Amino acid sequence: SEWEDIKKEDEITSDETPSSQNGVKEERQVKDREYYDLLNVSTDADASTIKKAYYKEARQCHPDKNPDDPDAASKFQLLGNAYQILSNVDSRKLYDKNGKSENGDNAANAQVDPQVFFNVMFGSALVEPYIGELWIASTAEIMMKDDGLSGMIDETMSEEEKRELVREQMRATNKQNEFKGKKRVVQCALHLRKRLESYDPKDPTTFIVSCQEEAFSIVKGAFGELYAVTIGFTMKNAAEEYLGFENSFLGLGGHWSRTVKNTNAFGNGLKLVGAGFKALSAGSRAMQEAERIQQGMQQEAKETGEEKGSEENGSGVDQAKLAEEMAKTMDDSLPVFLELVWAINKRDIQTTIKKVCKKIFHDASVDKEGRIKRAEAMRILGREFHCIGSMAAKCRGKSGFTSENIKARMSVAAMTTMAKAQGQEVTEEDQEEMIKQAKQESSMHAAATTEGNENAQKTG
Repeated sequence: SEWEDIKKEDEITSDETPSSQNGVKEERQVKDREYYDLLNVSTDADASTIKKAYYKEARQCHPDKNPDDPDAASKFQLLGNAYQILSNVDSRKLYDKNGKSENGDNAANAQVDPQVFFNVMFGSALVEPYIGELWIASTAEIMMKDDGLSGMIDETMSEEEKRELVREQMRATNKQNEFKGKKRVVQCALHLRKRLESYDPKDPTTFIVSCQEEAFSIVKGAFGELYAVTIGFTMKNAAEEYLGFENSFLGLGGHWSRTVKNTNAFGNGLKLVGAGFKALSAGSRAMQEAERIQQGMQQEAKETGEEKGSEENGSGVDQAKLAEEMAKTMDDSLPVFLELVWAINKRDIQTTIKKVCKKIFHDASVDKEGRIKRAEAMRILGREFHCIGSMAAKCRGKSGFTSENIKARMSVAAMTTMAKAQGQEVTEEDQEEMIKQAKQESSMHAAATTEGNENAQKTG
């Protein structure tokens, strides 16, 4: 029943874009209608109409269906760009008001989908049904929308009008966040409820095997062992807490599980704070090292009489060499920053799953016996996830937190995000192959750089 309410609210929200109530009404006046014409829709079209029109047009002009048309790919890309702009409420408002940006900024803002980027970067697609959209992806999306606020502020507005527009945007953002959080939890609860239905207390073997197979599939992905351990521990503990209060004498089992949960939460809080301090320290060290390198190279330039290039670049420093040295310094800090991001993700995942479990165990649509059965099934699911994730973590260590791996994933995540925004499909197999190639290229580049430095030293 909650999900039905959410769908209704979602429909109301999506219909807030200007739409025509009947075919007689005159179209809205907009700065530029090229994107509307590409999709063959009215400027009054609602979100649903735009979506249907895009899929219809996309099927007709897809490059695979038009092999003899050399312009098919560019047409398909333009169509995807038009849909990205018009399907987003904020970018559509900007487009209606200002038309296409000459430098393509409004298109770029609409093209970048943070969820796609973070799915590739952190490999969260396989576990999304359990954890929903990562908080960090939602935050990135909000930041992008807030950045677009500047395009909505008219210079003729008074300071008070500008402040009121910002306050109104913040209120709308907070309301949207609250709704997205509620939707995320209910979606995950629906998935988990369905996942637990196959459990048979009289013959749990089939269910256990399915849990193991799913866990092995998850740990194969990027950071999969970390997801499996985090999700597994949280589910197992939540199930044991509920069963402890329901089945044990005076609820002692539940109190013990709650103590374990609170201890773990305290430990994770300390790790998050520690990761934050480490990231802050690493950033500070990187800046100090960059400043030291720049000063050292400036001194070297003066001593060797290379000041002649100062008029072109502002100093006698070899800018390419400086950039290379600073890049090396930042590379050393990448694992520390990633650990901070993962600590944030872990806390977000645990908080979400706790809310999901609460819904599962307090669902009034089933009797107490049914809720206990769910808890028993969840305990098995969590146990298998945690066990298999822990074994995989011991084998892998911290291989995912190397600078090489991080840079490769960031590069592929950015390329995948842009490709999907332009209507191109990039499978998980494609992504992993691209990451492997990026790592190989990085290794070859590092080897070539090392060899070049050694040769330069010998020559010197």
